[in-house]
Amino acid sequence: MTFNELHKNSYPLLLANVWDVSSAKAAEELGFKAIGTSSAAIASMLGYEDGEKIKFEELCYFVKKIANNTSLPLSVDLEAGYSRTPTKIIEHIKILSTYGVVGINLEDSIVNEERKLVDGKSFAKVILEIKNQLEITNLNIFLNIRIDTFLLDIPNKLEETLKRMELYTKAGANGLFIPCLSKESDIKVLVDKSMLPINVMAMPNLPNFERLKVLGVKRISMGNFLFNNMTSVLKHNLFEIMKNKSFEIIYNHAN
Repeated sequence: MTFNELHKNSYPLLLANVWDVSSAKAAEELGFKAIGTSSAAIASMLGYEDGEKIKFEELCYFVKKIANNTSLPLSVDLEAGYSRTPTKIIEHIKILSTYGVVGINLEDSIVNEERKLVDGKSFAKVILEIKNQLEITNLNIFLNIRIDTFLLDIPNKLEETLKRMELYTKAGANGLFIPCLSKESDIKVLVDKSMLPINVMAMPNLPNFERLKVLGVKRISMGNFLFNNMTSVLKHNLFEIMKNKSFEIIYNHAN
C-alpha cells in the first residue's frame, strides 16, 4: 500500500514521529505503517530551538540515516521549507526524494523572534509552484500542508482555518495538518468541509483513536511529544541513580 493510499483507509493512519535510527527501527518492529520525522526532536538533539534553527544539511544527515535503516514510508517535517524562496524549497524536496522520502510537511508559519502566520494567499502560490514542479519532474511526494491557526490560537481560528484549507486544497495539497486541534466539534466541522485527509496531532484532550475514526480523521501524528516523554523518563532515571546510588531503576524498567 502506497503512502497516499494509507490516508484513504477507514481507520486513521497512526504516524510514528521519529528522530533517529533507533526510534525508526522501534516503530517498524512494532508494526507501524509509516513514520515521519519530528523537526523539534531532531533540533533538540542537536541543542537547537525548533523553527528552522538547524541547517538543512544537518536535517538531511538524519533523514538519510533513517531512510537507509527502515523500509517504512518516510515523511519529513520540512518546517517552512528551510527557505522563503519556492525554487529553493523545491530543490530541498528533490534532495529528500533521492533518499526515498515519500512525503513532506510544510507549514504556513515562520519563526523569527516569534512564530507568526504567513499570508494564506501567498503561501498557496508557493504550494502551487511546488506542486507544478513536482508534476513536471514526475515526483510523487505527498504534500501535507500544516495550518498553524490553532497552534497559534489566533482570533476566529476556525473561520481562518476553513479559508486556508480551501486555498491550499486548490493549490495542490494532498493532506491538511492542523496541530493543536482537539475539540470534537471543531474537528467535525473541518473534516466535513475538507476534500483532503485531515491530520491531527497528539494533545492532552484529543479524542481517542476510535472516536477520531468516527469523526473522519485520516492521520494522527505524535509531534515531538513522544521524544519529550522519553527525555522526561531519562531525567527521572538519572535522578533515581544519583539519589539511590544504584542502577536498580534501569534494570527494573528493562524487566
